[in-house]
This record gives sequence, C-alpha cells and structure tokens, in this order.
Amino acid sequence: MSDIINILPDSVANQIAAGEVVDRPASAVKELLENAVDAGATQVQLIIKDAGRTLIQVIDNGCGMSDSDARLCFERHATSKVRQADDLFNIRTMGFRGEALASIAAIAQVELKTRQHDSELGTMVQIEGCSVIAQEPCPCAAGTSLAVKNLFFNVPARRNFLKKDSVELGHIEEVFRRVSLAHCQVSFSMHSNGKLLYDLKEGNLLQRIVQLFGNNYRERFFKVEEMCDLVTVSGYVGRPEFVRKSRGEQYLFVNNRFIKHPGLSTAIEKAYNDLIPERYYPSYFLNLTVDPSRIDVNIHPTKTEVKFIDDQDLFLLLRAAVKKSLGQFCLAPTLDFTQTEAIRDLDTAPPDYVPPQPEISYNTSYNPFDSPSQSDSPSVPSVGGAGFSGFKNSRFTIPDNEDRWKTFFDNDQLPQTASPNGHGNEAVLELSVDESQESNNETAVLSGRRNSCLQLMNRWIVTTMPSGLLLIDQQRAHERILYNKLIQVDRKVVSQPLMFPVNCTFSAADADLLTELLPELRSRGFELAPLGITTFVVTAAPAEVSDVEIQPIFDQLLVEYKGAMLHRHNDADHCLCQSLARQMAVKSGRPLEQEEMLQLVADLFSTTSPEVSPSGLRTMITLSPDKLSDLFK
Repeated sequence: MSDIINILPDSVANQIAAGEVVDRPASAVKELLENAVDAGATQVQLIIKDAGRTLIQVIDNGCGMSDSDARLCFERHATSKVRQADDLFNIRTMGFRGEALASIAAIAQVELKTRQHDSELGTMVQIEGCSVIAQEPCPCAAGTSLAVKNLFFNVPARRNFLKKDSVELGHIEEVFRRVSLAHCQVSFSMHSNGKLLYDLKEGNLLQRIVQLFGNNYRERFFKVEEMCDLVTVSGYVGRPEFVRKSRGEQYLFVNNRFIKHPGLSTAIEKAYNDLIPERYYPSYFLNLTVDPSRIDVNIHPTKTEVKFIDDQDLFLLLRAAVKKSLGQFCLAPTLDFTQTEAIRDLDTAPPDYVPPQPEISYNTSYNPFDSPSQSDSPSVPSVGGAGFSGFKNSRFTIPDNEDRWKTFFDNDQLPQTASPNGHGNEAVLELSVDESQESNNETAVLSGRRNSCLQLMNRWIVTTMPSGLLLIDQQRAHERILYNKLIQVDRKVVSQPLMFPVNCTFSAADADLLTELLPELRSRGFELAPLGITTFVVTAAPAEVSDVEIQPIFDQLLVEYKGAMLHRHNDADHCLCQSLARQMAVKSGRPLEQEEMLQLVADLFSTTSPEVSPSGLRTMITLSPDKLSDLFK
C-alpha cells in the first residue's frame, strides 16, 4: 500500500493558519495596529476602503525595519519578541506568535514600505499570496506603512461569507477602540472611504474615552485606582444611573491587552449589586497590571482569552476595588473588603476608640388590644386606580406581593405560533383554537366599553374580561403600541416642535451612523439636522419624548442598533423601531391616571400582536375564575 501522508506546501499551510488568525478584515486590522504599537510608534494612521475588502493600510512612525527584516517578517513563526521558550512567560508586547504577517500575506496582496530612523533609504516589499513579487529600495518616511489590498482575493469562499460593509466596518471600529483605549499615549486616526472617523490625540484614559464616545461621557464615570502586591487596578467605572441593557461599553485589559474573561466581568458587575436593576449592565474601562509570569496569554490565536494562576484572588480584589470606588461617592450600601487583605490604606479606628452604646426608644403605654382612634389608623399605601377608596379609614393593609405578581410576566421568550384570528402567541391567553372566536368577542367587549382599571405597584394594569381577570405589563404593552406605529413606513409618526432646540453630540463614528439613519428617524417623528461634524440639532420629536430624553435616546439607540447589526444581523428597520419603542415607552414605576390606563388598553388591543412585546415577551396574562379559585385553596 502506498504512502498517503504528505507535507503541505507552505502556501497551503499559510492559508490554513490564516483561517485561524484572520477571519475577517477586523482581524487583520488588529494585528497591524498591535504591530505598530509594538514598534514604539507615537502616531498611527488606519485607512480603510470598502470596510477592508479593498484596502487596509496602517501607517506608523515606529522604529521601522532593515532590508532583511522587511523580507523575513513575512515568514511563519518569524518574531522579534521571543527567543526561547521561557520568554513565553514574560510577554509584555501585543504580538509574539510570528504568524500575523505570514497569514495576511497568504490571502491578500500586500505592500510594505519601511525605513529605520537612522537610514536614508527604505525598503519596499510586494507579496501576493505568499509569493514575493518585488523587493527594492525606496524613499519613504521613517517607520512602516503596510497596505493590505483585496483581502481573500484567492479564497473566494471566505470573501463571500463576509457581511455587508456596515457590519464589517463596525467590527473594525471596535478593534480600533480596543487598541486605542489600551494605549492612550499614542495618537490614532482612522479614515474610511476618505472620511475621517476618529482623530485621537495622546492623553489620559478619560480623555481617550471622551474622544471615542463623545463629550457627554465626561461626567459618567468614577475613577478606580488600587494597588497591591498581586495586581494594580486602574481605570473608570460607570455611574449607576447610566447603566444599559447591553454590555456594549465594557472594556477590560490586562497589561494593556484587551481580554474577555467571564469571571472578572462578573466580579465587576457584582460590585453593583443593589445599585442597578436586574438585567442592566454598567460600563467600565479597567486595566489590570499583573506579573506576566502569572498569566498564560497563549491559549487562543486571537490572544483575547487568558488564564490566571490567581483567578480567585483577582476576582475578590477586582470586586473590592470597584466597590470602594462606588463607596467613595456614597453609592455602595456596603463595602466587602473582609475576604482579602490585599487592598491597602483602609481607614481604621484609633486604638482608644470606644463605640457609643446603641439606644432604643419605645412606647411603654402601648397596648395592641386597645381600639385605636381614627387618627391613629395606619395609612394604606396608595396603589392607584379605582376600587380601594373604601379602605381609607379601616385597618386593612395590602401585603407587598410585588414578587408574586412579577413572576406572571418575567418568563422566557414565548414561541411564535399562528392562530386563526391572526394574533401570534395565543398560548399567552391560554385559549385553544376552538376558543379563538370567544377571544375575539372578549377583545371587542373590552375595547368597546369603559372598564375601570387598577394600577398595581405602578407597573401592572388590572382590569376585567368576561373570562376573568386581565393583567397587563404597562411598559411592554406600550412598547408594542409604539413599535406598531413606528414600523409602518407608509405612515409618518406625528411629531411636536420642541420649545427650545436640543444639541446632541456624538463621536465621529456615531455621528456618521446617525447621518445614515436620518431618513428613518425623520419618518419616525424626529426632526434633526447636522450641525458640524459631530453635533446634531433636534427641533422636533414624537409626542412621547421630552427634550431631556433626546440625547439618552439617541445614545442608547446607536448602542443597540450597532449591537443588533453586528451580532444578530436583524432587519435594520426592525432594530431601529424596537430600540425606539423600548426607550420611548412608559416605564415601570410611573403612576398612570385612569384615562391613561384605559387608552393604553384600548391601543394595545388595536395592534396586530397585543399578546407580546416587540422582543417576544408576554404583555398580558388572564386569570380565569378557576385559576382564581385555585389561588385560595
């Protein structure tokens, strides 16, 4: 039998390696930016055309390369950062594997121009699919310019799997933000199709955050700075009032390298316990400085995943550092430093301090069997709506059963099913197909008569139907109503002029994205126009929006829109309307008048899918007489 094992040609081996290192244009951008930083550059330019398909070019003023290094850098496992195996446990640079340029050159047309600062003439190298086309002296600026053209030109299957330009450009921008946040001492700029998106000057971390995300971020953070033998924690954590429903602005670095570490991310979020609502997430920009010998950064080709020897201790220290920062501003209810002795400089009581004795005051003449006068009657909490006024002067109290009511609504997303009446998710009302006609009749009765409503815990609307008790989540219901209005492209949403125009400021990239969304926003009731490069003036908004909400609405809209398009690839119009509806909807906790509740119920049942919110969560439940009877057993 003949031999069947062959040694792969270098060109094929490099293409296989490229699949691990470069899976999209953003991957190539990451490698080139990190190489520029490792070269000691203080100025780095990123130039993109067609979201990286046509051109990715990085120009830096770093140390440059000699003639021989300019050619050798494209060989696999060629690196200037590792000499022996022990060096892998003392990595302080961004790149070290020696695979990036070889992998990029295997799937693109590459042109390198480089010159060392003490040389009068530089070197140009042209490579196409691992084949060296030319190498010759050339005049060029000190540093390195590396242009990657026609990425995946010889791997058409990979090129065909790339997403549309807006998605790929979003990934590139995220890589650019990560690298620039980790190296605030370096000036970065980014051009896309000839347009300047970012122009970042050297400075401190807070200045870099403002440059990337806008001036409105300047007051959104608290500083974190703790030092101990194991780790130094520095950076900023977001104020609790600016939390979001997505994890978009969470940047964690170790030794100035962006990482993804679920354990450490959980430690930061746990520091916010009792400060933010459930399923909301804080923003943070934190860097951990750790001895490289106690980290393994070589467990993944992209180097975004790392392992720590002291992961449990780091968890406790990071959580304590964040809680201390929050506590300095009187925000954290408790500070948990008892599980570690690593945080220093904690205030302690003097040795001669004697705490005061606690004092308790009580009514010695109180008798629980005495009949209280009317003026002594306990007050009844206001629950809103009709039907409870008769209990004002009685000893009747309403137990706080908010958690029980909450369980009716806080369930997982419901499966989408069709029903004969055209409404999805009939299972929400627990009606069979044979009962669908009865449901239509009940809906008509409910919408056509003036039922009284009760607002429970300022979150749920309670009313009656012929088949039982109906409970409606006011926020989810309003989201459904607004979404159905916004999604109808043939019907312009009514807007009202603002008393005073509102100026909204964004980062250059967000301003560029908002410019693309202007037609959709205008058809949804917003009247706005560019005012300079990064500022928009808003003169009108939908009736549900106040002027103070406009900037936060746009900020969250851009975050959710980019996240949805990057990760879920949803329909753009659906993402826009869903985000706007979520932010414009009446929130849980807001008291509603009787007329407001009646109008909300009527509007809800006039939509095509009243049973579920735009995100697929139930808006209502019904309690039949049988169910109500069971609750009393």
